Amino acid sequence: MLAILVFFFIHWFFSLFFHSFFLHRFASHKMYLMSKNWERTFYILTWLAQGSSFLVPRAYGVMHRMHHVYSDTEKDPHSPHFFKDVYQMMRSTILIFRSFLTGKNIPDPQFTQEYLPVWDNLDRFGHHALTRLFFMASYTSFYLLFAPNFWFYLLLPIHFLMGPIQGAIVNWCGHKYGYSNFNNGDFSKNTTPWGILLMGELFQNNHHYDKESANFAQKWYEFDLTYQIMRAFNKVGIIQIIEEQVIAVEEVRIAKAA
Repeated sequence: MLAILVFFFIHWFFSLFFHSFFLHRFASHKMYLMSKNWERTFYILTWLAQGSSFLVPRAYGVMHRMHHVYSDTEKDPHSPHFFKDVYQMMRSTILIFRSFLTGKNIPDPQFTQEYLPVWDNLDRFGHHALTRLFFMASYTSFYLLFAPNFWFYLLLPIHFLMGPIQGAIVNWCGHKYGYSNFNNGDFSKNTTPWGILLMGELFQNNHHYDKESANFAQKWYEFDLTYQIMRAFNKVGIIQIIEEQVIAVEEVRIAKAA
């Protein structure tokens, strides 16, 4: 039983971290800079962490930019206020996501003008049905080896669809339940303590208020774990958080002026 629980939580948090760190804060918002080698490294790690539920970064980035521009309107690709349940919202989001990948739906240029990470070979390989089936078979094999009884197999669908499930939780709960620090003109909410457990992603009201800020926590009782890891990466030179670079330059300017 312990092996299954450890495996589940490792998969959950690694998938969630790269979802938040790479897909959301880099592919969608480019909150930090890094070398091409590091970008490729995190691209691969995102694919490995999400496995069968790999979300192609360029399609994710376009959809998330649409979400901000059209937040909680009929053009929002995943506002919970236009669907009767979370399943319908997930289904609609997946259809839009696939339409961008196939070229059936060409996004408005405003959503593709800023940098989007693209790695065609990995995108095709990671998105391929056989690759997804390989990951699903790998998860199932682990459960066959270590699951103590049948009930643990009920966790497998979460492994299979982990990326979309995490996105659905954030978009559904983050626009329906919780409190607001700011009036953003939409229904975005902060959900604590789940905002902490979702590595900062459920501080949606804060994020929609200032979508350029790498830190989704605004109050003393809010904690954004992804941002703290980003700060560590920034400190050792793996990434350069743009917001902190701007602050540092301004502090130097003020010091020189004094």
